[in-house]
Amino acid sequence: MADNDQLQVELVAADRTVWSGQATMVIARTTEGDVGVMRNHAPLLSLLVPGVVEIRAVEGDDQVAAVDGGFLSVANNRVSILSEHTVLSHEIDVEQARADLEAAEGDSESDDAPERVKSAEARIRAVEKAS
Repeated sequence: MADNDQLQVELVAADRTVWSGQATMVIARTTEGDVGVMRNHAPLLSLLVPGVVEIRAVEGDDQVAAVDGGFLSVANNRVSILSEHTVLSHEIDVEQARADLEAAEGDSESDDAPERVKSAEARIRAVEKAS
């Protein structure tokens, strides 16, 4: 694939760079809806909602990750995805995510229960999408 078809992508969590490399496309869910980014996309800065990010890698396997919200920045064929918590699908314990979902759904007392539900659902969807 020619270099002129590629994006430089960085997927970054608060504590580490989760993935960095060349890709042909990135798909993420923003507050405005799903967005697909390819080479020469217009500059963009958007808020991410808890969900799944898909990266179509040039070399190696495509990457699927769960994010707990954050930011998406696109400029000059560079895509930065910044989220406090980000995990690649192959790093997710799906049984733990299902247990977390069940616990959060049953927790009507906690103020953060809706966020915990969204986080668990995003991790489960990331594993499902990657399979």
